Amino acid sequence: MFLFKRCCLVITVVISCSTLSAQKGSRSRNDLLKTIKQTLQPTILKKAEWALQQQPVTVTASYSPRSSGGRHDFFSEGDYWWPNPKGVDSPWVSIDGKTNPGNFVEHRHAMIRFSEIVGSLASAYILKPDEKYAKQILLHCKAWFMDTATRMNPNLLYSQAVKNRYTGRSFGVIDGIHLMEVVKGLEVIEKKYPAADKAIIKASKQWFQQFLQWLNTHKYGVDEKNALNNHSTCWAMQVAVFANFAGDKASLDTCRFRFKNIILPRQMGADGSLPLELARTKPYGYSIFNLDAMTTLCQELSTLSENLYDYEVDGRSIRKGITFLYPYIADKSKWTWPKDIMYWDNWPVAQPFLVFGAVAYDNADWLKTWQSLDHAPKVEEVIRNVPVRNPLIWFNIP
Repeated sequence: MFLFKRCCLVITVVISCSTLSAQKGSRSRNDLLKTIKQTLQPTILKKAEWALQQQPVTVTASYSPRSSGGRHDFFSEGDYWWPNPKGVDSPWVSIDGKTNPGNFVEHRHAMIRFSEIVGSLASAYILKPDEKYAKQILLHCKAWFMDTATRMNPNLLYSQAVKNRYTGRSFGVIDGIHLMEVVKGLEVIEKKYPAADKAIIKASKQWFQQFLQWLNTHKYGVDEKNALNNHSTCWAMQVAVFANFAGDKASLDTCRFRFKNIILPRQMGADGSLPLELARTKPYGYSIFNLDAMTTLCQELSTLSENLYDYEVDGRSIRKGITFLYPYIADKSKWTWPKDIMYWDNWPVAQPFLVFGAVAYDNADWLKTWQSLDHAPKVEEVIRNVPVRNPLIWFNIP
C-alpha cells in the first residue's frame, strides 16, 4: 500500500512538473509573440494604409518582346546575364553575382507588390480585424487568380529567360517564392473573416493546385527540386506553403522527407555553415538567404506531432545553423569569408530565421537582434531575397 501511494506521488509530481513546463512554454511563446506584434505594429499599419489605396496590377499590365509567352505568362530574365560584347544578336553571357539592371523585371515587381499588399493587409487584419483589409486582399487575389482578363497562368515557364539562349529556365522557379505570403494572407482571411467571398478562395486554391501540379511534374520544377543549393530549399519552401493551402498532403510529405533526408544533411556542414553558399560570389547574402528559407520551411512544415525545429541528423539542425550564422548577424565585422561582390553593405535586415528561431527556441538575444534590424528595406535586391517580410502571418495567432 505504501509503495502504491509513493508511486502515485511520483506520478503526480511528474505530471505537475510537465504541466508547469508546458504552461511556462506557452507563456514564453505568448510573450514573444506579443513583443513581435508590438515591434511590427507601426510598420504594418503604415504599409496597410498604403495597400488599401492600391489597385491590382498583374502580369497582364506589362509585356516584354523578348518573352516567348503570352500576356498572361509570367516573364523574367536571369539576373546575372548580360549582353554579349560580340554583338547584339549573340547569346547573352553570365557574370555570377552581378545583376544586369537592363533586364525585364516588371512582372517580378508586380508579384512582389502583390505579396507586399496581401502580407501587409493580412498582418493588419490580425492586429485590427477590419473587413476593409480582407476585402482588399480578395480584390487583388481575384485579379491574379480568377479574372480571365488579368489572371496569371499557373506556371513559370518563361521565368529567368536568357536572350538567344533560353526561353525560360528551371532557376526561374525561385521567382515563385513571392507568392508565399499571398497564400499566408489568404489563409488568415479564410480562417478569420467569415464573410470572405468563397468563390475567390476556391478559385485561388484551384490556381495553386494547378501550380503545384506544374512544380511537381514539369522538368523545370523537377530540376529545381533536385538542385544542390538554395534553389532546392526554395522549391520545397514554396511547395510546402502552397500544398498546405491547397490540401495536398502528398506534396507536404515529400517536403518533410526532403528536409530531413536531403536538404539539411546535404547542404549544412557539421559546424552549421552552408558550404555551397559560402563558395558563391555573395557568400554572406546567400548564407542568410538559404538559412531564411530552411527556417521558413521548418516553420511551415512543423506540427504538434512533428516539430522539425527539434529534428537533428548527424548533429545538423536548424538550431545549429542559426547558432553558426547569428554572431555574423549581430556583428558583421566578425565575418571571415570574402565580402559579397554586390550589396555587401545592405545586409543584414530583419531576417526571418531570427524571429522564427527566437520563438522556436525561446531565445531572447535572437529576438532582440531581429528587433534592432530594418523591417522595411527599400533596396530592390534585398526585398526580392527576403522570403518572409510579414512574419506575423506565419504564426498561428488566435
